[in-house]
Amino acid sequence: MSKVDFAKLKKLREETGISFSLCKKALEESDNNIEEAKKKLTKWGAGKVKEKSGKSTSEGALFSYVHHNKKVMAVVEIQCETDFVSGNKEFQQVGQELAMQIASTNPSDMDDLLSQDYNRDPSKKVKDLLNELVLKIGENIKIARFMRWELGQK
Repeated sequence: MSKVDFAKLKKLREETGISFSLCKKALEESDNNIEEAKKKLTKWGAGKVKEKSGKSTSEGALFSYVHHNKKVMAVVEIQCETDFVSGNKEFQQVGQELAMQIASTNPSDMDDLLSQDYNRDPSKKVKDLLNELVLKIGENIKIARFMRWELGQK
């Protein structure tokens, strides 16, 4: 293992939002190569997400979005493990963005929503966005349900 370049550690932490300790470990194991470290973090994240997926999600929040023309709106329920996380700034931001995603894309069901390209970053799917949030926050997070209305439709 190589000595960690602290400038790269800071940059990796800022870009991923993942803990310093995991970023440090990834940089050590990738000889300070940021792109390789990101790949390691992604690989490790898949295991963490799977590990967290069995945990109960009895807390969370409701998020809504009404389009500026007032003709389309969406509501989404996002669940997490603790009330503390439901107030987290990143959790709140993802909730708002998912409500907007639902209003603009009109997914037919949960699988459709999770497999859609994320509107703000088409290089990732909605499922990837949630998995990244699970890794950053350290709790199981899931979309419980959503609804979308359009004026005049039944």
